[in-house]
Amino acid sequence: MKYKILIADDEKEIVELLTLYLENEGYEVIPTYDGLEALGKIESEKVDLAILDVMMPRLDGFNLVKKIREKYDMPVIILSAKNEDINKILGLGIGADDYISKPFNPLELTARVSAQLRRYHKLNSGASSEEEKEIIIGPYVLNKVSCSLFKNETELALTSTEYKILSMLMEKPGRVYTRSQIFENVWGVYFEGDDNTIMVHVRKIREKIEDDPSNPKYLKTIRGLGYRFEKKV
Repeated sequence: MKYKILIADDEKEIVELLTLYLENEGYEVIPTYDGLEALGKIESEKVDLAILDVMMPRLDGFNLVKKIREKYDMPVIILSAKNEDINKILGLGIGADDYISKPFNPLELTARVSAQLRRYHKLNSGASSEEEKEIIIGPYVLNKVSCSLFKNETELALTSTEYKILSMLMEKPGRVYTRSQIFENVWGVYFEGDDNTIMVHVRKIREKIEDDPSNPKYLKTIRGLGYRFEKKV
């Protein structure tokens, strides 16, 4: 089965470069050059993963991510010359799974594409047995079949990346995971400078699950080490 990768970027040279590398890895590439064209392709074809530039005509990458997340849960990678932290926070906060700054290493991007697809399809394959179906800690119930989280019987909306991070931590409560361990488990490969990406996702998770995100009770930062999910509070 060939996965279909959509690329949306108004720079023709970048689209051609990425197409070359991705097709060499066996992917089918759908090239587009503005946000509305990309949205039309997503709505008319089965797209397995999207790589989106931010600055595009007709519909920019951030608003395209928002429209994608209204209907689709496929992995989305933002590829942008806007490398300030505020733009990365915004992109990840509205539902992108990864954010890569230009200029970029095409081999790194290809590795991230493979990792996102691998984890997305593993995530959606379902739990292997009834015993593994749910994780219950305090007021939280993580359902591994529906890939959903409930707090006091109220469902909390998580992105696929937030779910993967939280599932990893909740499966072994009390264990400390380093940032590199989390990144490698969720994205597949760890590169220098990826710590901010994890910090943004952890902050977004806390905003959704904690009563007081600035003073979390469950999702703890272990200074100098990483993160853990508390067994009991």
